[in-house]
Amino acid sequence: MTTNGISISVNHASPVPPYEQLRVQLADLISIGRLTQGDRLPSVRQLASDLGLANNTVVRAYRELETAGLVKSRRGSGTQVVAPAATTDIKAKLAEHASSYAAAARQLNATDEETLAAIRHALACRDTP
Repeated sequence: MTTNGISISVNHASPVPPYEQLRVQLADLISIGRLTQGDRLPSVRQLASDLGLANNTVVRAYRELETAGLVKSRRGSGTQVVAPAATTDIKAKLAEHASSYAAAARQLNATDEETLAAIRHALACRDTP
């Protein structure tokens, strides 16, 4: 699903619950500044319909984001981003490098699991010369 130029998807075959997949994607978009202060998220009904989810799944994802202080939901006003946009160069640079790495992984036909495993391994070995 694409809204405001931002793509969100849910893998129904994944062992990760759909609400968590949704929560992570939205939190990431907020953290890298693709969703900024005041941006409105799609309505619960609209997002649930677009992604083939139950309304309660989207409600749970939005509730978790609100608990984390990333969004604010108000009846009749919808859900808006309240977290400030990424203000540091670190987040922007990480997003840029991650995008490049993801593109390289795709060119190698690596699976998401293989790609993430390589990142985890690199992080675990970062203190090793």
